[in-house]
Amino acid sequence: MDCDILVIGAGSAGLSVAAGAAQMGARVVLLEKGEMGGDCLNYGCVPSKALLAAAARAQDMREAGGFGIAPVAPQVDYAAVMEHVAGAIATIAPHDSQARFEGLGVTVIRAHGRFTGPRTVVADGTAITARRVVIAAGAAPLVPPIAGLDTVPYLTNETLFDGTELPGHLLILGGGPIGMEMAQAHVRLGSRVTVIEAEQVLGKDDPEMAALVLDRLRHEGVEIAEGARAARVSGQAGALTVEAEDGRRFEGTHLLVALGRKPNVEGLGLEAAGINVERGAIKVDARLRTTNPRVYAIGDITGGLQFTHLAGYEAGVVIRSVLFGLPAKARYDHIPRVTYTDPELAQVGLTEAEARAAHGDRLEIVTESYAGNDRAIASRRTEGRIKLMAVKGRPVGVSIVGAEAGELIVLWALALSRGLSLKDVAGMVAPYPTLGELGKRAAGTYFSPKLFDNIWVKRAVRTVQRLLP
Repeated sequence: MDCDILVIGAGSAGLSVAAGAAQMGARVVLLEKGEMGGDCLNYGCVPSKALLAAAARAQDMREAGGFGIAPVAPQVDYAAVMEHVAGAIATIAPHDSQARFEGLGVTVIRAHGRFTGPRTVVADGTAITARRVVIAAGAAPLVPPIAGLDTVPYLTNETLFDGTELPGHLLILGGGPIGMEMAQAHVRLGSRVTVIEAEQVLGKDDPEMAALVLDRLRHEGVEIAEGARAARVSGQAGALTVEAEDGRRFEGTHLLVALGRKPNVEGLGLEAAGINVERGAIKVDARLRTTNPRVYAIGDITGGLQFTHLAGYEAGVVIRSVLFGLPAKARYDHIPRVTYTDPELAQVGLTEAEARAAHGDRLEIVTESYAGNDRAIASRRTEGRIKLMAVKGRPVGVSIVGAEAGELIVLWALALSRGLSLKDVAGMVAPYPTLGELGKRAAGTYFSPKLFDNIWVKRAVRTVQRLLP
């Protein structure tokens, strides 16, 4: 079989390439050995956000008192919650289905592919030769060699959503975004939850902003143990123990391993294609080409940022290269990330620490509290703030913690993507009352000292006032 573009992997990255290329006239073959839609649809973004939404409804019932509505303890049917999760997946699945992509003109082969040459892959007995190959095989849960872990039952994001019984006491190894989202979801649904983190929880985020998230989770009942590197796991179903290197012991009924993800580089025959692997991931250049210039790699398999929206962005870069021969390059300074806890934690561009290291004394920082926003006050969601890092009137990074932070970061992702100035943002008219006013106010606050505390501005105003008829 010959084709223009062969895509390995039908997750977010691969599907974006296949759909775009086929609709623009290329002959496309798509290989997928597992579920169409990949991790995001089946084990990641969709099920986790559906579970968080159910947990939020339960928490609303507990916290209704502030609105003059009698709070009640929610009666949680965990099996029904998981039916809701499955329903969300099923509703979205047709968009990622084999039938849809075949309708777009893509040849879909549900089999594992392995390189046998620089641009030839064998799948299910068929040799496929392509002008260009795009590897988008994703990543799998990282399960480190912790003593005893292979002898006890444990969950990953690939098995968590199959459960129908609420965990009595959920132990979570890993305090990153996945671990903290699942910790809050389960404590709100009625589980006892302990997070065991080897270093610092949400350690990649601004510590000042992350602290608000951790305070809220602790208030809701999540136990958080930092600096607790797991050394041994023992027990049996319903009675598990995690021992840390410092001697601390944690006992629970269920164990979720949320320690990151490992690129799926095994079994692809990369050596036969001259494709190098570096630090466990496929090595790519700025154009997302591997060490074989006919082969590209995008998404989680490259070992970079692992976000669905980033996979879609990288797919666009590759499409411009393989379809039109354009020297498109990927950039990552404008890629946002969000942890969907409550409050949400969002970041685009540099954090404060990164911005100080990069820009030194040129850096100016503005903070704006949710407590001064009328919509936040009306909704009783005043917990949060926006932190704006700017250099010479342009944003270089924004951190937001609070309600709808993932929505609010969109404005700043646009600003960094298009090189907008703070003057551009301040000149925007935001509807009232909305949380969106926070971004405009932060930009306006940047200019306030320059306008209101400037003696020359005041003298100019007085002069103009004397001259006006």
